[in-house]
Amino acid sequence: MASLRASKTANLLRSLGRSDLRTSLCRSWNRSASQAAAPLEKLLIANRGEIACRVMRTARKLGIKTVAVYSEADADSMHVAMADEAYLIGPPAAGESYLCMDKVMSVAKKSGAQAIHPGYGFLSENTEFAELCAREGVTFVGPPASAIRDMGIKSTSKSIMSAAGVPIIEGYHGEDQSVDRLKKEAKKIGYPVMIKAVRGGGGKGMRICMTEDEFETQLESAMTEGRKSFGDDVMLIEKFVETPRHVEVQVFGDSHGNYVYLFERDCSVQRRHQKIIEEAPAPGISEEVRQALGEAAVKAAAAVNYVGAGTVEFIMDKNFKFYFMEMNTRLQVEHPITEMITDTDLVEWQLRVASGEKLPVAQEQLKFTGHAFEARIYAEDPNNSFMPGAGPLLHITTPRAGDGVRIETGVRQGDEVSVHYDPMIAKLVVWAADRQSALRRTRTALQDYHIVGVNTNIKFLLDLAAHPEFQAGNVHTDFIPQHKDQLFPELTLSAQTLCHAAVAMVTLQQSRLVRSSQLTQDPFSPFSWCSGARVNQVASRQLLLRDGDKEVAVEVESHGGVFVVRVDGVEHEVVAEMTEDGDRLSLTCTIDGVKTSSTVIMQGNSLHIFTLDGSNELHLPVPKYLQSAEGGTSDDDAVAPMPGVVERVMVDEGTQVQKGDPLVVMIAMKMEYVIRAPRSGVVERVTYQPGQTVNRGTVLVHFKEDEGA
Repeated sequence: MASLRASKTANLLRSLGRSDLRTSLCRSWNRSASQAAAPLEKLLIANRGEIACRVMRTARKLGIKTVAVYSEADADSMHVAMADEAYLIGPPAAGESYLCMDKVMSVAKKSGAQAIHPGYGFLSENTEFAELCAREGVTFVGPPASAIRDMGIKSTSKSIMSAAGVPIIEGYHGEDQSVDRLKKEAKKIGYPVMIKAVRGGGGKGMRICMTEDEFETQLESAMTEGRKSFGDDVMLIEKFVETPRHVEVQVFGDSHGNYVYLFERDCSVQRRHQKIIEEAPAPGISEEVRQALGEAAVKAAAAVNYVGAGTVEFIMDKNFKFYFMEMNTRLQVEHPITEMITDTDLVEWQLRVASGEKLPVAQEQLKFTGHAFEARIYAEDPNNSFMPGAGPLLHITTPRAGDGVRIETGVRQGDEVSVHYDPMIAKLVVWAADRQSALRRTRTALQDYHIVGVNTNIKFLLDLAAHPEFQAGNVHTDFIPQHKDQLFPELTLSAQTLCHAAVAMVTLQQSRLVRSSQLTQDPFSPFSWCSGARVNQVASRQLLLRDGDKEVAVEVESHGGVFVVRVDGVEHEVVAEMTEDGDRLSLTCTIDGVKTSSTVIMQGNSLHIFTLDGSNELHLPVPKYLQSAEGGTSDDDAVAPMPGVVERVMVDEGTQVQKGDPLVVMIAMKMEYVIRAPRSGVVERVTYQPGQTVNRGTVLVHFKEDEGA
């Protein structure tokens, strides 16, 4: 198994290419100054997944040995296989493994690592960890602890920015955290307001409150999420700028007092206050605004004596007036698009600056070329409020890396998206000479990304990239709600897709029968082949395909390579050319004279069809006698909408509730979800308790009929 994993990883690295950061990525560094620090020979990466893999690729390019840490859930993960050494540090929960500073430091000492790169997440913005590294004599690849502290608390950072001349949005950042005081301040500022955890980031601990009536509910939710994500429930209140843009600037500083900005990125299109697609440079920004943004970001970095990579985030209104929002004292998830337009390797910059070297260029030497997009591919269901998912990655086909296409990932086929961590599968990074070319290339690459095993947002990203307003660059943080009808259309299966499905289903099922017959003791028995042979008549198959809650009847006849498919009483002639690879079929069909192609993958009773328009999943319905044998759930029960961990149960047996009352709080993918009563009634049974892990669709609370409800 270990050798198989290593082989898979080697193949994936070849597909990514060690030169996936383009061959000319690295600029020559000025080595004339004597270096205070010894050359870095071994680096520990205190992170997991694609983050750790990204850092390792640059370290390997520089000849630096790498050390990985991993939880029990990640024992067979890609970042463990890539590293030169790997150490187990605890159970799956991040709080018992990746966030345990003492365990990480113990591994650094044991392995002889001279430096720790925290990645972007977990300990990357942890003041205490940066201080621990300093005490233990291990280089922290990041800013000084003082800069993390100053910028990590939003109220403190706002005061520093105001003093430094960086424009800010006024709000309440005071110490009085009583509900009454916060509510009064919100009323004084004027609704709508933003409630934010002072140590927040990535949309965690953040709520938009539109009216005074919902303030206390939103405040409690933000505080709970703040405690879970950052161990801190201190809040600030700010005026909420409606339909703003989210524009951020990549800054870099060294220990010699030099600062540069590497231009801006637009991250406006978000769901759940989290980014989903980013681009650089920001569309529609004039050179004057671009320079003002960059200079404000450098002021912010200089104000806290920043060293290393950082991102200064701004809110921008429709008149291009911008305000400081926060500074992320780490490398950002979306840094590859900055690398693509500036021809740099920012992780290499981090490692060299952490070793005491000067920045390689001055501001006037920095230019950008072309345009780049990053599409984050998540295990989630966009049609169900972007509900995150988890499960095995049964099949993965990726676009070809190189020639302006870069894939940042930490998973392989056969790996699992865990309930304990972020559900991001990969980042698809694409560069071209201009925005429209980059957008077309992004769509083409998304069409070549095929994943089976979990729901993904790939089709949604395709629809988003094709939206006229997005193509025009008219982006803002309310883009998805504003264009909901166009981005979430009523899905109907075309006759063309059903013809592909029918031909594929018949072909793949027959191939399965052939493979099965070859395993029998009498492979030549006609009862083993089940070929559907008929005398003096053509074999006809009746297929009942399920698309979500809808069922579609399709009839198929085969005439030696030519199929007749009947859909809704309409007959279609289909000439099919196909290439089989197990349960994967590359299919080209000429349907009534029109030729189209698809890739079809069969898993059990499910058929996954990938076309230029995205993907569709169809199922052969399970017979009723099997459904009853497997058991089921009532529509009246409260079920888990995604895999996760039960955090809190708010009802007991016999509790009477009204429809919409909160029953259970779950934590999944670092987010809090409240499961509410689907109807009024009396609780008959609570099936899971806090701390237990549940799968999607699991009954959490079972109701009995309540005559008085």
